[in-house]
This record gives sequence, C-alpha cells and structure tokens, in this order.
Amino acid sequence: MPAATVSPLTWVWSKAMDLDSDALGRYISATEGVSKPWLLLQLRLKKLQDNRDRMEPAAYEAAIAELHQALMDLGEWWVGREAEVFGGGKPHDD
Repeated sequence: MPAATVSPLTWVWSKAMDLDSDALGRYISATEGVSKPWLLLQLRLKKLQDNRDRMEPAAYEAAIAELHQALMDLGEWWVGREAEVFGGGKPHDD
C-alpha cells in the first residue's frame, strides 16, 4: 500500500513497535493524541513491553490481561469515525 493511502491509525500502529515509550509519548503529545484512548492504550502497552524484562511473568501476564480488558471496554470506538480513523474512505453502512 503506498504511503499516501495509509491511514493515520495504521501508520501509528505499524511505527509504534519501532519506537520506545518515550518517543511514542512524544508523538502522541505532538499530534494531540492524548484525547484518543486507543493511542493511550498503545502507549501503556509499549511501556509494558519496555519493562517486560524487569517483571515477573505472572505480573506481566496480569498487566497484559488488564490492557486487553481496557481495549475491549473501548467498544467499537471507530463506528461513525471510519474515514478519520482508517483513512480517506467513506464510512459504510452495515
């Protein structure tokens, strides 16, 4: 997919794994992403990944489960915002 057609969300998710949590935090702040809970969850995941080597396996697994639940609690946050979130296409009716 050419870079021009990649949605902002897709770009963030693909690039986040290349960033440490500090760089991701700066990106989120610079792009006013602090109002986007899915980005804050991604930052929490990245911080958890950064600290994994210093955590007990059970604590890491519990933290992952907590993040998963927080993500599920967001629900279908993208509904009605498909064009904004996933890129220039029109939202579709299901």
